[in-house]
Amino acid sequence: MLSHFTNFLNVLLLIVTLFTGMLAYFRVARYYKIIDKPSTRSSHETPTIRGGGIVFVLALYCWFALYWLSYHWFVIGATIIAIASFADDIKSQHPLVRLSAQTAGFALMAWQVDLYAQPLWLMIVIFVIGVGALNGFNFMDGINGMTGVYAMVNLVSFYYINVHIVKFSYTSLIVCMIVAVAVFLYFNFRDHARCFAGDVGSITMAFVQIFLLLQLVAWTNTYTWVLFFLVYGVDVVVTIVYRLWRRENIFSAHRSHLYQLLVNEMGLSHLTVSSIYGLIQLFVNALIISFFWQSDWWVSVIMILVAGFGYVGIRAWVVRKVGR
Repeated sequence: MLSHFTNFLNVLLLIVTLFTGMLAYFRVARYYKIIDKPSTRSSHETPTIRGGGIVFVLALYCWFALYWLSYHWFVIGATIIAIASFADDIKSQHPLVRLSAQTAGFALMAWQVDLYAQPLWLMIVIFVIGVGALNGFNFMDGINGMTGVYAMVNLVSFYYINVHIVKFSYTSLIVCMIVAVAVFLYFNFRDHARCFAGDVGSITMAFVQIFLLLQLVAWTNTYTWVLFFLVYGVDVVVTIVYRLWRRENIFSAHRSHLYQLLVNEMGLSHLTVSSIYGLIQLFVNALIISFFWQSDWWVSVIMILVAGFGYVGIRAWVVRKVGR
């Protein structure tokens, strides 16, 4: 009973700390003009505070301070990535600076999960996909609620697995990040968001999710859990292929993701699109967890094929509808 009460007080203290931190950051952001101004490629119409996702970094430090557990290399890696990302939120940095920081952060995460014990070819593949995923998740921030809703779905899924299936990480870490996402959504899951996650938020949250994913893969010895990123992963891959086919620079800003087309061209609300993506991923996660004990490869293949063909079909219909 005492431990439950202590945990409740810790969570309550965390909520108060994060809300206070967010409100303090708003004052700083306004003073230093860390503001996202609408452009022709933006999905928003009013200037909005950028970098509100710094609450994720604050939550990570609170967890480390409250529990003083392990994962030192992971926290250091997250710090490197957060600093570089926040610098990019303040003033656009050279891509090489961002990539170097992300690679260094991922290298420390790999050390934490003992990735270097894997074959070299597998380690290289995970590095490339992992760093690419960090940047891929960054585009989510363009739609209100997308970063937070998607992260919440995966974090809750990780929490369920950690408590009911296999203990692969510290529950306290997952809970702290869930609380941080809930606080962020309070300010972001609105028709007129009070803040965006910014690079510091979207990339740091992606870093945390990838860390939990790699831990889970290591403990269960199956890569099926990668499908926790299925919905957005399919979106990213198909969008890259689509842009390459149109001979576009895939590193330049764009509004070619399906969720961007649904909001900007089809006129659906940000919150509707974010909720749809989150619910679909939640359904996928529930299936993955349900079939975990079978862990047959064909289950994953079927999910990927259904998601891939379904996405391509919906995207083709939307493109024809909007005349893109």
